Amino acid sequence: MKILWIDLNSSYAHSSLALPALHAQMPADSDVEWECVSATINENVGMVVDEIYRHQPDILAATTWLFNHEQLLHITSRLKALLPQACLILGGPEFLGDNEAFLRRNPFVNCVFRGEGEEAFPLWLSRWNKPELWEDIPGLCYLNAQKEYKDNGLARVLNFAALQAPESSRFFNWSKPFVQLETTRGCFNTCAFCVSGGEKPVRTLSIESIRERLLLIRKHGIKNVRVLDRTFNYNPRRARELLQLFLEFSPDIRFHLEIHPALLSEELKEELKTLPKGLLHLEAGIQSLREPVLQRSRRAGKLSDALEGLRFLCSLPNMETHADLIAGLPLYHLSEIFEDVRTLAAYRAGEIQLESLKLLPGTEMRRRAEELGIRYSPLPPYEVLQTHEISVSELQTARLLSRLLDAFYNTPAWQDLTRELILHDEEFLPNFLTYLTEKSLIDQPMSLEKRGLILYEYCKLHYPQYITAASMAWIEAGMSLKKLPAEKVKTKRQTPPEDWKVIYGAYKESLRLCFLPANETAGEGYWYGFESEIQQPMPVFKAIGRPSL
Repeated sequence: MKILWIDLNSSYAHSSLALPALHAQMPADSDVEWECVSATINENVGMVVDEIYRHQPDILAATTWLFNHEQLLHITSRLKALLPQACLILGGPEFLGDNEAFLRRNPFVNCVFRGEGEEAFPLWLSRWNKPELWEDIPGLCYLNAQKEYKDNGLARVLNFAALQAPESSRFFNWSKPFVQLETTRGCFNTCAFCVSGGEKPVRTLSIESIRERLLLIRKHGIKNVRVLDRTFNYNPRRARELLQLFLEFSPDIRFHLEIHPALLSEELKEELKTLPKGLLHLEAGIQSLREPVLQRSRRAGKLSDALEGLRFLCSLPNMETHADLIAGLPLYHLSEIFEDVRTLAAYRAGEIQLESLKLLPGTEMRRRAEELGIRYSPLPPYEVLQTHEISVSELQTARLLSRLLDAFYNTPAWQDLTRELILHDEEFLPNFLTYLTEKSLIDQPMSLEKRGLILYEYCKLHYPQYITAASMAWIEAGMSLKKLPAEKVKTKRQTPPEDWKVIYGAYKESLRLCFLPANETAGEGYWYGFESEIQQPMPVFKAIGRPSL
Protein backbone atom coordinates (compact mmCIF):
# COMPACT_ATOMS: atom_id res chain seq x y z
CA MET A 1 0.00 0.00 0.00
CA LYS A 2 1.37 3.38 -1.04
CA ILE A 3 0.70 6.73 0.60
CA LEU A 4 1.76 9.94 -1.11
CA TRP A 5 2.14 13.09 0.94
CA ILE A 6 1.49 16.40 -0.82
CA ASP A 7 3.95 18.78 0.83
CA LEU A 8 2.52 22.14 -0.31
CA ASN A 9 4.19 25.20 1.25
CA SER A 10 4.04 28.95 0.74
CA SER A 11 7.69 29.03 -0.33
CA TYR A 12 10.74 26.79 -0.43
CA ALA A 13 12.11 28.56 2.64
CA HIS A 14 9.41 26.89 4.74
CA SER A 15 8.69 23.26 5.41
CA SER A 16 5.88 21.70 7.43
CA LEU A 17 6.70 19.37 10.32
CA ALA A 18 3.55 17.32 9.76
CA LEU A 19 4.98 14.68 7.42
CA PRO A 20 8.17 13.86 9.38
CA ALA A 21 6.24 14.04 12.69
CA LEU A 22 3.74 11.43 11.48
CA HIS A 23 6.19 9.27 9.56
CA ALA A 24 8.54 9.05 12.57
CA GLN A 25 5.81 7.23 14.56
CA MET A 26 5.44 4.39 12.08
CA PRO A 27 6.70 0.98 13.26
CA ALA A 28 9.86 -0.29 11.58
CA ASP A 29 8.08 -3.34 10.18
CA SER A 30 5.25 -1.34 8.57
CA ASP A 31 4.40 -2.38 5.03
CA VAL A 32 3.24 1.15 4.13
CA GLU A 33 5.28 2.71 1.31
CA TRP A 34 5.67 6.44 1.87
CA GLU A 35 6.39 8.96 -0.88
CA CYS A 36 6.33 12.73 -0.99
CA VAL A 37 5.94 15.41 -3.63
CA SER A 38 6.95 18.91 -2.54
CA ALA A 39 5.76 22.10 -4.21
CA THR A 40 4.87 25.71 -3.46
CA ILE A 41 1.54 27.46 -3.89
CA ASN A 42 3.02 29.47 -6.75
CA GLU A 43 3.74 26.48 -8.98
CA ASN A 44 1.61 25.36 -11.89
CA VAL A 45 -1.20 23.10 -10.67
CA GLY A 46 -1.08 20.86 -13.74
CA MET A 47 2.63 20.19 -13.31
CA VAL A 48 2.17 19.25 -9.63
CA VAL A 49 -0.78 16.99 -10.45
CA ASP A 50 1.20 15.29 -13.20
CA GLU A 51 4.10 14.52 -10.88
CA ILE A 52 1.81 13.07 -8.20
CA TYR A 53 -0.27 11.06 -10.68
CA ARG A 54 2.81 9.21 -11.91
CA HIS A 55 3.21 7.63 -8.46
CA GLN A 56 -0.27 6.01 -8.60
CA PRO A 57 -0.78 6.17 -4.83
CA ASP A 58 -3.49 4.38 -2.87
CA ILE A 59 -3.71 7.21 -0.31
CA LEU A 60 -3.30 10.96 -0.78
CA ALA A 61 -2.59 13.02 2.35
CA ALA A 62 -1.77 16.65 3.08
CA THR A 63 -1.76 19.28 5.81
CA THR A 64 -4.13 22.17 5.13
CA TRP A 65 -3.59 25.64 6.50
CA LEU A 66 -4.51 29.22 5.69
CA PHE A 67 -2.25 29.91 2.77
CA ASN A 68 -2.20 26.57 0.97
CA HIS A 69 -5.89 25.70 1.39
CA GLU A 70 -7.18 27.01 -1.95
CA GLN A 71 -4.31 25.68 -4.06
CA LEU A 72 -4.43 22.31 -2.32
CA LEU A 73 -8.10 21.88 -3.23
CA HIS A 74 -7.30 22.62 -6.88
CA ILE A 75 -4.60 19.94 -6.82
CA THR A 76 -6.51 17.27 -4.89
CA SER A 77 -9.78 17.69 -6.81
CA ARG A 78 -7.93 16.99 -10.07
CA LEU A 79 -6.09 14.06 -8.55
CA LYS A 80 -9.32 12.45 -7.35
CA ALA A 81 -10.77 12.83 -10.84
CA LEU A 82 -7.73 10.95 -12.17
CA LEU A 83 -7.46 8.51 -9.25
CA PRO A 84 -11.04 7.93 -8.08
CA GLN A 85 -10.05 4.82 -6.08
CA ALA A 86 -7.42 6.67 -4.04
CA CYS A 87 -8.42 7.71 -0.53
CA LEU A 88 -7.87 11.41 0.24
CA ILE A 89 -7.35 12.51 3.84
CA LEU A 90 -6.59 16.08 4.89
CA GLY A 91 -5.53 17.42 8.27
CA GLY A 92 -4.09 20.56 9.78
CA PRO A 93 -5.36 23.73 11.49
CA GLU A 94 -8.05 24.31 8.85
CA PHE A 95 -10.07 21.47 10.38
CA LEU A 96 -10.12 22.48 14.03
CA GLY A 97 -13.72 23.69 13.71
CA ASP A 98 -16.94 22.10 12.40
CA ASN A 99 -16.06 20.11 9.28
CA GLU A 100 -19.45 18.96 8.01
CA ALA A 101 -19.97 21.83 5.56
CA PHE A 102 -16.50 21.36 4.11
CA LEU A 103 -17.00 17.63 3.52
CA ARG A 104 -20.40 18.14 1.88
CA ARG A 105 -19.01 20.96 -0.28
CA ASN A 106 -15.99 18.88 -1.33
CA PRO A 107 -17.23 15.30 -1.76
CA PHE A 108 -13.94 14.20 -3.34
CA VAL A 109 -12.35 14.45 0.16
CA ASN A 110 -12.87 11.11 1.93
CA CYS A 111 -12.17 12.37 5.44
CA VAL A 112 -10.47 15.08 7.43
CA PHE A 113 -8.58 14.92 10.70
CA ARG A 114 -8.90 17.28 13.68
CA GLY A 115 -6.10 17.61 16.19
CA GLU A 116 -2.77 15.93 16.83
CA GLY A 117 -2.22 12.97 14.55
CA GLU A 118 0.87 11.11 15.74
CA GLU A 119 -1.12 8.42 17.56
CA ALA A 120 -4.40 8.39 15.63
CA PHE A 121 -3.02 8.56 12.08
CA PRO A 122 -1.18 5.20 12.22
CA LEU A 123 -4.45 3.69 13.51
CA TRP A 124 -6.34 5.15 10.54
CA LEU A 125 -3.70 3.80 8.14
CA SER A 126 -4.43 0.30 9.39
CA ARG A 127 -8.10 0.78 8.41
CA TRP A 128 -7.89 3.31 5.56
CA ASN A 129 -9.88 1.12 3.14
CA LYS A 130 -12.50 0.06 5.72
CA PRO A 131 -14.63 3.17 6.45
CA GLU A 132 -17.02 1.07 8.50
CA LEU A 133 -14.22 0.81 11.11
CA TRP A 134 -13.51 4.56 11.34
CA GLU A 135 -15.99 5.34 14.12
CA ASP A 136 -13.53 5.01 17.01
CA ILE A 137 -10.54 6.80 15.44
CA PRO A 138 -10.03 10.00 17.48
CA GLY A 139 -10.15 13.25 15.51
CA LEU A 140 -11.57 11.75 12.30
CA CYS A 141 -14.48 13.53 10.56
CA TYR A 142 -16.22 12.01 7.53
CA LEU A 143 -19.50 11.21 5.77
CA ASN A 144 -20.46 7.55 6.07
CA ALA A 145 -22.02 5.39 3.37
CA GLN A 146 -25.44 6.89 4.16
CA LYS A 147 -23.94 10.42 3.85
CA GLU A 148 -24.35 11.01 7.58
CA TYR A 149 -21.73 13.27 9.17
CA LYS A 150 -19.53 11.52 11.72
CA ASP A 151 -17.38 13.56 14.06
CA ASN A 152 -14.91 11.81 16.36
CA GLY A 153 -13.94 14.91 18.31
CA LEU A 154 -10.41 16.18 18.88
CA ALA A 155 -7.30 13.99 18.93
CA ARG A 156 -4.77 14.79 21.66
CA VAL A 157 -1.37 13.25 22.29
CA LEU A 158 -1.13 13.27 26.08
CA ASN A 159 2.32 11.72 26.30
CA PHE A 160 4.00 14.23 24.02
CA ALA A 161 7.47 13.40 25.35
CA ALA A 162 7.11 9.75 24.28
CA LEU A 163 6.78 10.58 20.58
CA GLN A 164 9.61 9.82 18.17
CA ALA A 165 11.32 13.05 17.09
CA PRO A 166 10.51 14.34 13.58
CA GLU A 167 14.27 14.58 12.93
CA SER A 168 14.42 10.78 12.96
CA SER A 169 12.26 10.59 9.82
CA ARG A 170 13.86 10.44 6.39
CA PHE A 171 11.36 13.12 5.38
CA PHE A 172 12.77 15.72 7.77
CA ASN A 173 14.05 18.50 5.56
CA TRP A 174 17.59 19.58 6.45
CA SER A 175 18.01 21.81 3.39
CA LYS A 176 16.05 24.82 4.65
CA PRO A 177 17.67 27.94 6.15
CA PHE A 178 16.06 27.11 9.50
CA VAL A 179 14.35 24.21 11.25
CA GLN A 180 11.46 24.17 13.68
CA LEU A 181 11.83 22.54 17.07
CA GLU A 182 8.63 21.85 18.97
CA THR A 183 9.50 21.91 22.66
CA THR A 184 5.99 22.38 24.04
CA ARG A 185 2.40 21.58 23.09
CA GLY A 186 -0.58 23.45 24.41
CA CYS A 187 -0.75 26.96 25.84
CA PHE A 188 -1.57 28.34 29.27
CA ASN A 189 -3.10 31.44 27.65
CA THR A 190 -6.74 31.77 26.57
CA CYS A 191 -6.55 34.14 23.58
CA ALA A 192 -9.90 33.97 21.78
CA PHE A 193 -8.34 34.49 18.34
CA CYS A 194 -5.75 31.69 18.61
CA VAL A 195 -6.18 27.99 17.78
CA SER A 196 -4.12 27.18 20.88
CA GLY A 197 -6.20 29.39 23.19
CA GLY A 198 -7.05 27.30 26.21
CA GLU A 199 -5.34 24.21 24.80
CA LYS A 200 -4.66 22.21 27.94
CA PRO A 201 -2.71 20.55 29.33
CA VAL A 202 0.59 22.14 28.44
CA ARG A 203 2.98 19.31 27.60
CA THR A 204 6.75 19.74 27.49
CA LEU A 205 9.91 17.92 26.51
CA SER A 206 12.72 17.43 28.99
CA ILE A 207 15.78 19.65 28.76
CA GLU A 208 17.93 16.60 28.07
CA SER A 209 15.82 15.45 25.12
CA ILE A 210 15.91 18.96 23.66
CA ARG A 211 19.71 18.96 24.06
CA GLU A 212 19.97 15.68 22.14
CA ARG A 213 17.88 17.06 19.31
CA LEU A 214 19.89 20.28 19.17
CA LEU A 215 23.10 18.28 18.94
CA LEU A 216 21.70 16.55 15.87
CA ILE A 217 20.53 19.88 14.41
CA ARG A 218 23.99 21.39 14.90
CA LYS A 219 25.57 18.31 13.34
CA HIS A 220 23.59 19.07 10.18
CA GLY A 221 24.98 22.62 10.11
CA ILE A 222 21.67 24.38 10.81
CA LYS A 223 22.24 27.96 11.99
CA ASN A 224 18.68 29.03 12.91
CA VAL A 225 16.13 27.22 15.07
CA ARG A 226 12.54 28.37 15.51
CA VAL A 227 11.41 27.14 18.89
CA LEU A 228 7.73 26.16 18.72
CA ASP A 229 6.45 27.18 22.12
CA ARG A 230 3.41 29.44 22.26
CA THR A 231 4.72 31.23 25.36
CA PHE A 232 8.32 30.41 26.05
CA ASN A 233 8.36 32.11 29.45
CA TYR A 234 5.06 30.94 30.97
CA ASN A 235 7.20 28.90 33.38
CA PRO A 236 10.12 31.16 34.48
CA ARG A 237 12.20 28.30 35.89
CA ARG A 238 11.95 26.27 32.71
CA ALA A 239 12.64 29.37 30.62
CA ARG A 240 15.89 29.94 32.48
CA GLU A 241 16.88 26.29 32.00
CA LEU A 242 16.24 26.60 28.26
CA LEU A 243 18.29 29.78 28.02
CA GLN A 244 21.19 28.00 29.68
CA LEU A 245 20.76 25.16 27.21
CA PHE A 246 20.74 27.54 24.24
CA LEU A 247 23.98 29.06 25.54
CA GLU A 248 25.65 25.68 25.01
CA PHE A 249 25.04 26.08 21.27
CA SER A 250 26.31 29.65 20.97
CA PRO A 251 27.51 30.96 18.55
CA ASP A 252 26.62 28.07 16.21
CA ILE A 253 22.83 28.43 16.44
CA ARG A 254 20.48 31.39 16.72
CA PHE A 255 17.13 30.76 18.41
CA HIS A 256 13.82 32.40 17.50
CA LEU A 257 11.38 32.52 20.43
CA GLU A 258 7.88 33.77 21.21
CA ILE A 259 7.87 35.56 24.55
CA HIS A 260 5.11 37.12 26.66
CA PRO A 261 6.37 40.51 27.87
CA ALA A 262 3.89 40.59 30.78
CA LEU A 263 5.41 37.46 32.33
CA LEU A 264 9.05 38.46 32.72
CA SER A 265 10.32 37.66 36.19
CA GLU A 266 13.22 39.65 37.59
CA GLU A 267 15.40 36.54 37.49
CA LEU A 268 14.61 35.98 33.82
CA LYS A 269 15.36 39.62 33.03
CA GLU A 270 18.79 39.28 34.60
CA GLU A 271 19.37 36.10 32.61
CA LEU A 272 18.42 37.82 29.34
CA LYS A 273 20.82 40.69 30.03
CA THR A 274 23.81 38.36 30.17
CA LEU A 275 23.24 36.45 26.93
CA PRO A 276 25.65 36.95 24.02
CA LYS A 277 24.54 39.21 21.22
CA GLY A 278 22.75 37.42 18.41
CA LEU A 279 21.79 34.30 20.38
CA LEU A 280 18.08 35.18 20.54
CA HIS A 281 15.54 36.68 18.19
CA LEU A 282 12.40 37.49 20.21
CA GLU A 283 8.81 37.79 19.02
CA ALA A 284 6.87 39.66 21.68
CA GLY A 285 3.15 38.99 21.48
CA ILE A 286 1.48 42.26 22.40
CA GLN A 287 -1.48 42.42 19.89
CA SER A 288 -2.75 45.77 21.23
CA LEU A 289 -1.71 48.35 23.79
CA ARG A 290 -5.33 48.79 24.92
CA GLU A 291 -6.61 47.08 28.06
CA PRO A 292 -10.26 46.71 26.88
CA VAL A 293 -9.09 45.13 23.61
CA LEU A 294 -6.93 42.58 25.41
CA GLN A 295 -9.67 41.78 27.91
CA ARG A 296 -12.23 41.24 25.12
CA SER A 297 -9.68 39.00 23.38
CA ARG A 298 -9.19 37.04 26.63
CA ARG A 299 -5.44 37.51 26.60
CA ALA A 300 -3.88 36.78 29.99
CA GLY A 301 -1.51 39.22 31.65
CA LYS A 302 -1.86 42.86 32.75
CA LEU A 303 -1.24 45.49 30.09
CA SER A 304 0.94 47.54 32.46
CA ASP A 305 3.17 44.50 32.99
CA ALA A 306 3.26 43.83 29.24
CA LEU A 307 4.33 47.40 28.47
CA GLU A 308 7.00 47.35 31.15
CA GLY A 309 8.27 44.00 29.88
CA LEU A 310 8.25 45.13 26.27
CA ARG A 311 10.14 48.30 27.12
CA PHE A 312 12.75 46.18 28.88
CA LEU A 313 13.10 43.71 26.00
CA CYS A 314 13.46 46.48 23.41
CA SER A 315 16.14 48.16 25.52
CA LEU A 316 18.41 45.09 25.47
CA PRO A 317 21.40 45.73 23.19
CA ASN A 318 22.21 42.01 22.88
CA MET A 319 19.04 40.94 21.07
CA GLU A 320 16.36 42.13 18.70
CA THR A 321 12.72 42.16 19.78
CA HIS A 322 9.86 42.24 17.30
CA ALA A 323 6.39 43.32 18.41
CA ASP A 324 3.07 42.60 16.74
CA LEU A 325 -0.27 44.39 16.58
CA ILE A 326 -3.51 42.95 15.21
CA ALA A 327 -5.96 45.18 13.34
CA GLY A 328 -9.59 44.06 13.52
CA LEU A 329 -9.64 42.93 17.14
CA PRO A 330 -12.92 43.85 18.86
CA LEU A 331 -12.87 47.36 20.42
CA TYR A 332 -9.68 48.31 18.51
CA HIS A 333 -9.96 51.60 16.59
CA LEU A 334 -7.76 52.71 13.67
CA SER A 335 -6.63 55.84 15.52
CA GLU A 336 -5.45 53.61 18.39
CA ILE A 337 -3.46 51.45 15.99
CA PHE A 338 -1.57 54.52 14.73
CA GLU A 339 -0.93 55.59 18.34
CA ASP A 340 0.27 52.10 19.31
CA VAL A 341 2.71 52.04 16.39
CA ARG A 342 4.17 55.32 17.67
CA THR A 343 4.51 53.85 21.17
CA LEU A 344 6.32 50.77 19.85
CA ALA A 345 8.61 53.00 17.79
CA ALA A 346 9.40 54.97 20.95
CA TYR A 347 10.30 51.69 22.65
CA ARG A 348 12.68 51.04 19.73
CA ALA A 349 11.08 47.74 18.75
CA GLY A 350 13.32 45.94 16.25
CA GLU A 351 10.33 45.36 13.97
CA ILE A 352 6.66 46.29 14.18
CA GLN A 353 4.41 43.71 12.55
CA LEU A 354 0.85 44.85 11.90
CA GLU A 355 -1.40 41.96 10.88
CA SER A 356 -5.11 41.77 10.11
CA LEU A 357 -7.13 39.53 12.41
CA LYS A 358 -8.08 36.19 10.88
CA LEU A 359 -10.96 34.25 12.41
CA LEU A 360 -9.47 30.78 12.33
CA PRO A 361 -11.56 27.60 12.49
CA GLY A 362 -11.97 26.27 16.00
CA THR A 363 -11.31 29.59 17.77
CA GLU A 364 -13.63 31.16 20.30
CA MET A 365 -13.65 34.45 18.42
CA ARG A 366 -14.91 32.75 15.27
CA ARG A 367 -17.69 31.05 17.22
CA ARG A 368 -18.67 34.39 18.77
CA ALA A 369 -18.17 36.53 15.65
CA GLU A 370 -21.80 37.64 15.38
CA GLU A 371 -22.02 38.43 19.09
CA LEU A 372 -18.79 40.46 18.88
CA GLY A 373 -19.93 42.35 15.79
CA ILE A 374 -17.25 40.92 13.52
CA ARG A 375 -17.77 40.31 9.82
CA TYR A 376 -15.15 38.18 8.15
CA SER A 377 -14.36 36.43 4.89
CA PRO A 378 -15.85 32.92 4.72
CA LEU A 379 -12.89 31.81 2.60
CA PRO A 380 -9.23 31.48 3.64
CA PRO A 381 -7.49 33.36 5.11
CA TYR A 382 -10.74 34.38 6.89
CA GLU A 383 -9.63 37.98 7.38
CA VAL A 384 -11.85 40.38 9.31
CA LEU A 385 -13.72 42.72 6.98
CA GLN A 386 -15.43 45.00 9.49
CA THR A 387 -16.14 45.41 13.20
CA HIS A 388 -18.19 47.86 15.25
CA GLU A 389 -14.99 49.86 15.80
CA ILE A 390 -13.24 49.73 12.43
CA SER A 391 -14.78 50.11 8.99
CA VAL A 392 -14.03 48.34 5.72
CA SER A 393 -11.97 51.27 4.42
CA GLU A 394 -10.16 51.70 7.76
CA LEU A 395 -9.07 48.06 7.68
CA GLN A 396 -7.65 48.73 4.23
CA THR A 397 -5.79 51.70 5.70
CA ALA A 398 -4.38 49.39 8.38
CA ARG A 399 -3.28 46.97 5.65
CA LEU A 400 -1.48 49.78 3.83
CA LEU A 401 0.08 50.95 7.10
CA SER A 402 1.48 47.44 7.48
CA ARG A 403 3.02 47.78 4.02
CA LEU A 404 4.56 51.11 5.02
CA LEU A 405 6.06 49.65 8.19
CA ASP A 406 7.56 46.71 6.31
CA ALA A 407 9.02 48.94 3.60
CA PHE A 408 10.52 51.61 5.86
CA TYR A 409 10.51 50.91 9.61
CA ASN A 410 11.25 47.20 9.33
CA THR A 411 14.06 47.80 6.86
CA PRO A 412 17.32 48.37 8.80
CA ALA A 413 18.67 50.92 6.31
CA TRP A 414 15.72 53.28 6.81
CA GLN A 415 14.59 52.35 10.31
CA ASP A 416 16.34 55.05 12.35
CA LEU A 417 15.17 57.85 10.07
CA THR A 418 11.63 56.49 9.91
CA ARG A 419 11.54 56.16 13.70
CA GLU A 420 12.72 59.76 14.14
CA LEU A 421 10.01 61.02 11.80
CA ILE A 422 7.32 58.94 13.53
CA LEU A 423 8.28 60.35 16.93
CA HIS A 424 8.85 63.90 15.67
CA ASP A 425 5.34 64.33 14.29
CA GLU A 426 2.25 62.31 15.20
CA GLU A 427 0.85 63.13 11.76
CA PHE A 428 3.84 61.71 9.89
CA LEU A 429 2.47 58.17 9.53
CA PRO A 430 -1.02 59.07 8.22
CA ASN A 431 0.38 61.83 5.99
CA PHE A 432 3.23 59.72 4.58
CA LEU A 433 0.76 56.89 3.98
CA THR A 434 -1.50 59.26 2.04
CA TYR A 435 1.49 60.45 0.02
CA LEU A 436 2.55 56.90 -0.89
CA THR A 437 -1.03 55.96 -1.75
CA GLU A 438 -1.63 58.99 -3.98
CA LYS A 439 1.65 58.29 -5.78
CA SER A 440 0.51 54.65 -6.32
CA LEU A 441 3.63 53.43 -4.53
CA ILE A 442 2.32 51.71 -1.42
CA ASP A 443 1.25 48.47 -3.11
CA GLN A 444 4.18 48.38 -5.54
CA PRO A 445 7.39 46.43 -4.91
CA MET A 446 10.11 48.99 -4.17
CA SER A 447 13.86 48.45 -4.20
CA LEU A 448 15.96 49.58 -1.25
CA GLU A 449 17.21 52.47 -3.36
CA LYS A 450 13.69 53.50 -4.38
CA ARG A 451 12.59 53.64 -0.75
CA GLY A 452 15.58 55.79 0.16
CA LEU A 453 14.80 58.19 -2.70
CA ILE A 454 11.18 58.46 -1.56
CA LEU A 455 12.17 59.22 2.04
CA TYR A 456 14.65 61.87 0.93
CA GLU A 457 12.17 63.56 -1.38
CA TYR A 458 9.47 63.49 1.32
CA CYS A 459 11.84 65.09 3.83
CA LYS A 460 12.70 67.83 1.31
CA LEU A 461 9.00 68.55 0.91
CA HIS A 462 7.83 68.37 4.52
CA TYR A 463 10.73 67.93 6.97
CA PRO A 464 13.73 69.92 5.69
CA GLN A 465 15.37 69.65 9.10
CA TYR A 466 15.78 65.88 8.41
CA ILE A 467 17.43 66.19 5.00
CA THR A 468 20.90 65.61 6.45
CA ALA A 469 19.66 62.56 8.38
CA ALA A 470 18.14 61.21 5.15
CA SER A 471 21.45 61.73 3.32
CA MET A 472 23.35 59.98 6.12
CA ALA A 473 21.00 57.00 6.00
CA TRP A 474 21.49 56.87 2.21
CA ILE A 475 25.28 56.92 2.47
CA GLU A 476 25.42 54.35 5.28
CA ALA A 477 23.14 52.02 3.32
CA GLY A 478 25.79 51.94 0.58
CA MET A 479 23.69 53.79 -2.00
CA SER A 480 25.16 55.66 -4.96
CA LEU A 481 26.81 59.01 -4.18
CA LYS A 482 25.68 60.20 -7.62
CA LYS A 483 21.97 60.11 -6.77
CA LEU A 484 19.79 62.88 -5.33
CA PRO A 485 20.08 62.05 -1.59
CA ALA A 486 23.86 62.59 -1.92
CA GLU A 487 23.49 65.91 -3.74
CA LYS A 488 25.37 67.84 -1.02
CA VAL A 489 28.15 65.28 -0.63
CA LYS A 490 31.64 66.42 -1.63
CA THR A 491 33.71 63.59 -3.08
CA LYS A 492 36.53 65.09 -5.15
CA ARG A 493 40.02 65.38 -3.61
CA GLN A 494 38.83 65.22 -0.02
CA THR A 495 41.65 65.17 2.55
CA PRO A 496 41.20 64.72 6.28
CA PRO A 497 41.01 67.86 8.46
CA GLU A 498 43.43 68.50 11.27
CA ASP A 499 40.90 67.31 13.82
CA TRP A 500 37.72 65.23 13.80
CA LYS A 501 35.71 63.14 16.25
CA VAL A 502 35.59 59.50 15.16
CA ILE A 503 32.15 57.87 15.42
CA TYR A 504 33.12 54.42 14.13
CA GLY A 505 35.92 52.69 12.26
CA ALA A 506 39.60 53.58 12.02
CA TYR A 507 41.04 56.00 9.51
CA LYS A 508 43.86 54.99 7.18
CA GLU A 509 45.30 56.82 4.20
CA SER A 510 44.01 54.29 1.68
CA LEU A 511 40.40 55.19 2.44
CA ARG A 512 38.44 57.20 -0.11
CA LEU A 513 36.83 60.10 1.76
CA CYS A 514 33.67 62.10 1.22
CA PHE A 515 32.22 64.98 3.23
CA LEU A 516 28.56 65.73 3.96
CA PRO A 517 27.96 69.31 5.20
CA ALA A 518 25.56 69.29 8.12
CA ASN A 519 25.77 72.49 10.18
CA GLU A 520 26.44 75.55 8.06
CA THR A 521 26.66 77.84 11.10
CA ALA A 522 29.31 75.73 12.83
CA GLY A 523 30.79 74.68 9.50
CA GLU A 524 30.74 71.06 10.57
CA GLY A 525 29.70 67.92 8.76
CA TYR A 526 30.18 64.18 8.50
CA TRP A 527 33.20 62.40 7.06
CA TYR A 528 32.85 58.96 5.56
CA GLY A 529 35.62 56.63 4.51
CA PHE A 530 35.30 53.86 1.91
CA GLU A 531 37.65 51.02 1.12
CA SER A 532 39.15 51.77 -2.29
CA GLU A 533 40.64 48.35 -2.98
CA ILE A 534 37.47 46.26 -2.55
CA GLN A 535 33.95 46.64 -3.91
CA GLN A 536 32.39 47.55 -0.57
CA PRO A 537 29.64 50.18 -1.01
CA MET A 538 29.12 50.78 2.73
CA PRO A 539 31.46 53.18 4.51
CA VAL A 540 33.88 51.66 7.02
CA PHE A 541 34.71 54.93 8.76
CA LYS A 542 32.62 57.85 10.06
CA ALA A 543 33.65 61.01 11.87
CA ILE A 544 32.30 64.48 12.55
CA GLY A 545 34.38 67.60 11.95
CA ARG A 546 34.99 70.63 9.76
CA PRO A 547 35.74 70.39 6.05
CA SER A 548 39.39 70.22 5.08
CA LEU A 549 41.01 73.39 3.76
